[in-house]
Amino acid sequence: MSDDHDHYFTASPASDAQLRERSVTLAGQQVTVWSAGGVFSPDHVDKGTAILLDNVEELPQTGTFLDLGSGWGPIALTMAALRPEAAVYGVDVNERAVDLLQRNAQRLGHAQVEALTPDAVPSETTFDVIWSNPPIRIGKAALHELLETWLPRIAPGGRSEMVVSKNLGSDSLQKWLADRFPDMVVERTASEKSFRILVVRNPAATS
Repeated sequence: MSDDHDHYFTASPASDAQLRERSVTLAGQQVTVWSAGGVFSPDHVDKGTAILLDNVEELPQTGTFLDLGSGWGPIALTMAALRPEAAVYGVDVNERAVDLLQRNAQRLGHAQVEALTPDAVPSETTFDVIWSNPPIRIGKAALHELLETWLPRIAPGGRSEMVVSKNLGSDSLQKWLADRFPDMVVERTASEKSFRILVVRNPAATS
């Protein structure tokens, strides 16, 4: 199992022989996507991501959106399908996941999706909405570092929505978020099947 876990972070892009097609439902439409071993939930939309997508708030009509920890792309592809005018970034440390998301965005005609590793995202880019099924199993310190890197990039008036299993520490993470980001509004907006939706909002600047 640890070997599979390591692959989430180290897998190089899949060869043509390693690619496999999967039929999934995204944004209410059945679509066929590319997947491969060595990425998170390669054969279907995992339960946590499905619960997130069922419980998120409506996206703005346009803006800059981020799928943090994209995998093969169910969240980024959903964002792009719902809001064709928006700029959508899908970010993952796993090069195979980045490659799969790029292939899937091209296959589904979502030209506005950019699939990138974290260091390739321009440092000045901020996001109106961040959706994430964060990689809790990387450990608390690494998870906190990830969130400390990306949540400060929520644009004024923007938000992050993430799904976290109660069994993997959603309640303690909610408390940490509130303590670590006192200028943000942190709340739990939904609970379903032991999963929690945690929302971090950056209040709009008033002048």
